[in-house]
Amino acid sequence: MKIVTDGLVIREQSIKESDKVVTILTRDNGVVTAYASGAKNIKNAKSTATGLLTYSQFVLYKSRERYVVDEAHAKEVFIALRNDIEKLALAQYFCELAGNIVPEGEPSEQQLRLTLNSLFLLSKGQKPSSLVKAAFELRLLTLCGFMPNLVCCCECAVYEHEGMTFFTDDGTLLCGDCRGMTKKPGIVTGLGVTAAMRHCVYADFDKVFAFTVSQSSLSLLEKASEDYVKATLGRSFNTLDFYKTIKTP
Repeated sequence: MKIVTDGLVIREQSIKESDKVVTILTRDNGVVTAYASGAKNIKNAKSTATGLLTYSQFVLYKSRERYVVDEAHAKEVFIALRNDIEKLALAQYFCELAGNIVPEGEPSEQQLRLTLNSLFLLSKGQKPSSLVKAAFELRLLTLCGFMPNLVCCCECAVYEHEGMTFFTDDGTLLCGDCRGMTKKPGIVTGLGVTAAMRHCVYADFDKVFAFTVSQSSLSLLEKASEDYVKATLGRSFNTLDFYKTIKTP
């Protein structure tokens, strides 16, 4: 079976002397893993197009449950990310997160677009990295079926309250008045951070990153989104742990 699709290389692994196995976030088939013969050879036409963080057009063949890269042509190489270790680490986290929650065999155009937009903003430095990270996390989980319920307080249905609290274990909100109904830990997101989280989840796709918050609110937004990822998926990620060790305070 022949498949022609665009995709972003989110992982590459060298095998033998000249071959690779690449994991690709594709537009039409979700996350797929494919064998790329000779792709380590810089003279091979597939070499650049199968590199990590490269957006390419792929011609794939599937035989006996294994994908093989027949052709690959690079469309965008995020070179700027490779010159900044902090941004590169964050980009690799984006890739690892997508690789873990985007399913195989399903159209994933929005997941791919979200990841590409995030990498573009990182490479251009047009938005704070923490803002891009939080928006990416919340929107990607939403696209993959893990949308938090941020519409209102889940008890009294109030929309705004200075004491609004986000609970990462189930992705719900309680207002300050209802907060005392539970002893489980939550993050007090108040008005500003709650509004930012709602924007990340509910805004039109093209406006996901079109918001600003104060530095203090941004730190809280980043914590809320990151903790929600960990609670929802029940794990952390090596790439995230590494990013946090080198992140500029």
